[in-house]
Amino acid sequence: MQSALADKLMQFSSSHSSKIAEQWYKALSTNTKTQAYKSMHRDACIRHAECIYKNLEKLYFAESPESAVLHLLDVDGFVEDHYARSIPLEQVIYAIILLRRHLWLYAEIQALYDGVEDLLQMVENINRVLLVFDYLIFVASSKYRLMQAQSR
Repeated sequence: MQSALADKLMQFSSSHSSKIAEQWYKALSTNTKTQAYKSMHRDACIRHAECIYKNLEKLYFAESPESAVLHLLDVDGFVEDHYARSIPLEQVIYAIILLRRHLWLYAEIQALYDGVEDLLQMVENINRVLLVFDYLIFVASSKYRLMQAQSR
């Protein structure tokens, strides 16, 4: 049952990636902590968010989530795109925090979890998703700083 509920969240993330990304972008584009994103085209923002939401299952179930995150960010060009557009690192980190938050907000709105057993599983899912997004923040900020150092 636990795996079934985790699968349910991962399938939800993948199948609703566009809708969740749209909600995330609305929050991102109006948030005072992410002002620099006004210079980044909407479609680029949405593309990166959808990529993360669609691939969350691979990251979630990966034997090494950090390696999986590094691979995904390399393939997607997430860090390079943000760096090239001069988005400040703290705003990139906050955007990732919003990505995580909007996954849960959308799941809550859609009543993905119901009943006591589902709530207990949700806590386990939250912990694993937090781990994945923590690695997203760590890897993105590490790569970003490396790119800054190389450009000096």
